[in-house]
Amino acid sequence: MTARSSAPRRKARIGRPVCFIVGAGPGIGAALAEAFAAEGYDIVLLARGPAKLRELCAELTRKTGHYVAAYAADAGDEISLKQGLDIARADFGDPQVLIYNAAATVLDAPTQIPVERLVDEFRVNVAGALVATRELAPAMIKARKGTILFTGGGFAYEPAVKYASLSLGKAALRSLTYTLAQELGTHGVHVATVTVHGFIQTGTRFDPQRIAQAYVWLHRQPKGHFDIEKIHK
Repeated sequence: MTARSSAPRRKARIGRPVCFIVGAGPGIGAALAEAFAAEGYDIVLLARGPAKLRELCAELTRKTGHYVAAYAADAGDEISLKQGLDIARADFGDPQVLIYNAAATVLDAPTQIPVERLVDEFRVNVAGALVATRELAPAMIKARKGTILFTGGGFAYEPAVKYASLSLGKAALRSLTYTLAQELGTHGVHVATVTVHGFIQTGTRFDPQRIAQAYVWLHRQPKGHFDIEKIHK
């Protein structure tokens, strides 16, 4: 069953826009929260262990002046994910931005992956993105605006034997992005992926803060000029 974090409940009268980040934590998730708070958004972080994000929420709230709250949601479990999104929406309202940053990464060659685990990881890497989109896109369609961004990876282009499951997932997520962009773009909703060709490392080109700016760049694009993919390498 989902549960709220200890963050204070937002008062609806504030009326600021909201960004939901599924698969939040240190690294890209934290950098995305800070970047979109700087864009004027209150932030909802959804993760399996929201209690671990309390310090991050408090730090970002102090730093940015925006509400940052964490909610329980398992991206690989459709019921859990829907419940987490529903509870967050009850507190914050419908988000104007959805970022899906969840990923399951277990090193194994393709012939060594149990089929059950492959399916479970696909639920996190791909199916969860579709579940979140289906839940949140209707309000964006009604408003004729909104942004949905996915964290892609270079394995979609260059699969790696030791990352066989993640390579399959990133390829499928890229395909999902393109089909959703075709479907939702006609309604004014911007769907795109940031394809990260490298491993996250602070102080390098793959610093989370630098990568987060690629999401902001996509989000700022006006209607009629939507890119579906931003490659970061």
